Amino acid sequence: MQCFLFLQPRFKGLYKLDPKLFLLPSFRKAISENTEESFRRIISEPFPGVFVFKMFQPDFSEKLLLEVENFRKWANETNFTIRRPDNTSKYGVVLDDFGLDIMLKQLMDDFIFPICKVFFPEVCGTMFDSHYGFFIENGEDRDADVGFHVEDSDITLNVCLSKQGEGGEILFAGARCNKHMDIDPKPEEYFDYCHIPGQAILHRGCHVHGARATASGRRANMILWCQNSLFREMQTYEPEFSDWCGQCVHEEKENKSQILAVKRKEMFRIESEAEPPRKK
Repeated sequence: MQCFLFLQPRFKGLYKLDPKLFLLPSFRKAISENTEESFRRIISEPFPGVFVFKMFQPDFSEKLLLEVENFRKWANETNFTIRRPDNTSKYGVVLDDFGLDIMLKQLMDDFIFPICKVFFPEVCGTMFDSHYGFFIENGEDRDADVGFHVEDSDITLNVCLSKQGEGGEILFAGARCNKHMDIDPKPEEYFDYCHIPGQAILHRGCHVHGARATASGRRANMILWCQNSLFREMQTYEPEFSDWCGQCVHEEKENKSQILAVKRKEMFRIESEAEPPRKK
């Protein structure tokens, strides 16, 4: 990674997050108050487990887009191989690889973690201990939209940096624990979200989702995967039912209904046996 010493940043301020410069005052105020009430003032929950809010100043997106282009140009001129977010991407960029890891860690620790501690307490514990940040572009002349998937994160932050054209909506299809990953979603678990520039969404990495096809134009997003190694270790000791997994909730309701039906049947049997015999 020493070769990155020769990369000249276009916007040095991006590499160390200055909250006053890049974050909205309303967002900073909510974080400083650090209560569920303060977060609810700036965050909406249009669907269970999906949180939507604005956090960045408009010029943050513009500068990050230009910085990615600056990195791509440098990589092309130096014949440097860019690491892609996954093996299907041709245009994505791992942001950690060209010096933005410090900024992303600060963003995760100081601003995303406090929110997660309130809305996802069972996931984040006392801290996140690793992250993976990357940039993606989808649409015309860019990568194809990704179908249904889960992510190697405990919590995912998805920030829409730019969008032109139609399509590309995010379709959520239910959160799943490890033992229910292959269970198809139920109709009530589907939720369409239209991502717009400047907005961020926060959700569990195990919340199944994908993007609808981009009909025209293209879109760019910054993704930050937040990870907690202790939570991952504890998943091996999962209870029989998880209250955030849609299939677990369904199975628990079915189990309770079956138990109740058995108890009612037994109660009717006891009452029937206790009745005195009818006189002929």
